[in-house]
Amino acid sequence: MRIVCIGGGPAGLYFGILMKMLDPAHHISVVERNRPYDTFGFGVVFSDATMDNMRKWDPVTADTIEQAFNHWDDIEVLIKGRRMRTSGHGFVGIGRKKLLNILQARAEELGVELIFERDVDSDLDFPDADLIVAADGVNSKIRTKYAEAFQPDMLMRPNRYIWLGTNRLFDAFTFDFRKTEHGWFQAHIYKFEEGASTFIIETTEEAYLAHGLDKMEQGESIAFCEKIFAEILEGHSLVSNARHLRGSAWLSFPRLICGNWTTYNGNSHVVLMGDAAHTAHFAIGSGTKLALEDAIELTNQFKIHGTSRETIPAVLNAYVELRRVDVARIQNAARNAMEWFEVVGHRYADTLEPEQFMYSLLTRSQRISHENLRLRDKTWLEGYERWFSEKSGLPDSNERSTPPMFTPFRIRGLSLQNRIIVSPMAMYSAEEGVPTDFHLVHFGSRAMGGAGLMFTEMTCVSPEARITPGCCGLWNDAQTAAFKRIVDFVHGNSGCKIGIQLGHAGRKGSTRVAWEGMDKALPEHNWPLVSASALPYLADGQVPKAMTRADMDEVRDQFVASARRAAQIGFDILELHCAHGYLLSSFLSPLTNLRTDECGGSIENRARFPLEVFRAVREVWPKDKPMSVRLSCHDWTEGGNTPDDALEFAKLFKEAGADLIDCSSGQVSTDERPVYGRLFQTPFADKIRNEVGIATIAVGAISEADHANSIIAAGRADLCAIARPHLADPAWTLHEAAKIGVKSLPWPKQYRSGKPQYEANLERAAAGVKA
Repeated sequence: MRIVCIGGGPAGLYFGILMKMLDPAHHISVVERNRPYDTFGFGVVFSDATMDNMRKWDPVTADTIEQAFNHWDDIEVLIKGRRMRTSGHGFVGIGRKKLLNILQARAEELGVELIFERDVDSDLDFPDADLIVAADGVNSKIRTKYAEAFQPDMLMRPNRYIWLGTNRLFDAFTFDFRKTEHGWFQAHIYKFEEGASTFIIETTEEAYLAHGLDKMEQGESIAFCEKIFAEILEGHSLVSNARHLRGSAWLSFPRLICGNWTTYNGNSHVVLMGDAAHTAHFAIGSGTKLALEDAIELTNQFKIHGTSRETIPAVLNAYVELRRVDVARIQNAARNAMEWFEVVGHRYADTLEPEQFMYSLLTRSQRISHENLRLRDKTWLEGYERWFSEKSGLPDSNERSTPPMFTPFRIRGLSLQNRIIVSPMAMYSAEEGVPTDFHLVHFGSRAMGGAGLMFTEMTCVSPEARITPGCCGLWNDAQTAAFKRIVDFVHGNSGCKIGIQLGHAGRKGSTRVAWEGMDKALPEHNWPLVSASALPYLADGQVPKAMTRADMDEVRDQFVASARRAAQIGFDILELHCAHGYLLSSFLSPLTNLRTDECGGSIENRARFPLEVFRAVREVWPKDKPMSVRLSCHDWTEGGNTPDDALEFAKLFKEAGADLIDCSSGQVSTDERPVYGRLFQTPFADKIRNEVGIATIAVGAISEADHANSIIAAGRADLCAIARPHLADPAWTLHEAAKIGVKSLPWPKQYRSGKPQYEANLERAAAGVKA
């Protein structure tokens, strides 16, 4: 085949090398606009997995690269006068120029044609090419030319960064955070060759402008950075090799995702590779990794399908399908890390103590979890666990350090034995709103399962407030007596606390129980619905009445009456349900609140009635007992509430006396398009906790102790609410403790004889011993 790689970076060069090795008969050209020794940036970072892959495909190149590598295991963090270090992280770095020179030499050795100082404007300059690889970087002219085919989605991120170098050597991957009068600056520093270290400095757009960096020339910018980071530079200077950049040399990072990576130009098949197809933020150092692995996978598909012009369509389809998944995984991790650095100043550096700040930094991408940190540096993690335990009120002990999820938590007069909550989950099994024996067994078994707190399902404040005929209520004496029986059992037979979640279904009421048709209207015996506006939840659903002032007064008083009953029963905490499209949520969301009175329009107006209900309930709820508010922190629908809106609502509820924000999302509109994934709602809890300064509950796709420990240890939330895992396993908390080797958690006395055998079976399974 005749192959032309436009762009002589790692992707184009390495693909040329591998394809020449696969079949020396290929005529392969790599065309680069720069001279052989020109490059932007200083050092690049690799993963061990990428190197393993390179060894399989071209041991000669891999060996040469490894000889030029600088390897280090430590991460060092400097912040607020503290210098902290952890080990076991395993980085390798190499100068970008050195890497390119190695690849260039190997390509020439194999017979790949290298053409320098040629700026290619069009793929049509190579009409005889069977395959054109567009590896011409993030500003790809080829991708731009065929934008309709490639469907690029380019977003310039808000932070500014400058890529510099220094001759001061560092023996760890170093992060240095410095606060100025206008905001925080952070440096990402690592040695990439003898006598040279990469020194990337990043800050917010606001700090960049406030310091006048936009008006400086490169020399002035560098002098400014040398002054800020003088302590760590120890008299060494900073240098730039970005001679091609005008002005101050500060850049914005372009996040790129392409809907398609291939096209046909009439003569040749064209495929994107490396930064022309996707970008990954330098916060996790994966740009070069992705480029090299693109080259490996495209070569692999030619090896599988055959190296002829006829196989190209099948090869490209398979390549894109496989790489898209892995690239998305890396991009998601890079996005998490990137967004962490974009808000690091006001969200973390200003609010977290250095120890917790470092933990948050290490786990910023969510690829590194609590137990993964234990594998990397057990001594450091156990030291952090002891610090966290002492901050939580546990006495210092010579025994095993306590994982964060098992530390106590106190809010107002409520003390929880650990940080795990059994989420409110609708059971649809009440009779006229009265909890039955099913509820006694359901709640009782989960209370004995080790969690620190358990919530009832959404408990409705009137018959018309129910979602279904099977929903629990708290408006009469029979319901009060049934709930008291449950609460007394929980308090008498476990260390678990129990809370009630009060709510009103609003426009989502008068529907069938879940297993008969979720959200479907009752075939008969419907009751009238009310909502913020006269909008049905389903297109063919019952249309609710837009609430009048009299309706609001009546509903507010129903919440107050139920709260009084909850206090008499002895519930430990009360949660007000303002999420998921139910009545109070329908006021908060602009999708469901079209009112033109004082309860519609602005955020403050939309929150007016929910806040009125909250204040009225808070007035009758015991002062030493906390109240939480469940919010939908993202409507996942265009025109709906966003996490920034949720932040404003959280501020308002905090001012009204809320102690906790329970951070859920969605279920407001049937048009929603949630982005699911592991811990996908945790960022909402993180944002509100660390920007509003209120305790939060993380919910959603939390299914392991490792998840909960990572969230709590990093300060992303104070408590974790676990739903479906508790349906599958009432003793989820006890079992997760045993899985991670925590034996100090007490089991109910009636079940203690089963504890040693359960723990022993887990230990045998971990050791690979059959029972």
